[in-house]
Amino acid sequence: MNVEQISIFLENKSGRLAEVTSALSEAGINIRALYLADTADFGILRLIVNDTEKAWQALKEKGFTVEKTKVIAIEVPDRPGGLSKILSIIKGEGINVEYMYAFVEKSGENAIVIFRFDELEKSIDILRKAGVKIMEGEELSAL
Repeated sequence: MNVEQISIFLENKSGRLAEVTSALSEAGINIRALYLADTADFGILRLIVNDTEKAWQALKEKGFTVEKTKVIAIEVPDRPGGLSKILSIIKGEGINVEYMYAFVEKSGENAIVIFRFDELEKSIDILRKAGVKIMEGEELSAL
């Protein structure tokens, strides 16, 4: 049920993001989702890609500091209250959302939300019992 995400630590300077996307392009990697957070000195780029291992290797070879992290991808109805329902379930169990990011599927019926919880396995069990669709990494890559 886990999805593997790549986190790249970048100096906050012009061109670094372009260098990452260029390295991925050269390796034939398709970005499925991304999230960029920055501070004055550095940024963290989080990516879901179609081939995590190949992307990790390509970025390491170019000298980037790269980590792999387990996250979960949840299918959420793309309508008012869809995300609120998921967060209410999690809140009721006392689980903390460390971060999240989302994108909408082409159909427009559902959004995919990527979550990093402080208690990942517990979150998966709780959400599954509540009938929430948790996506496999292969499903996400195929979108």
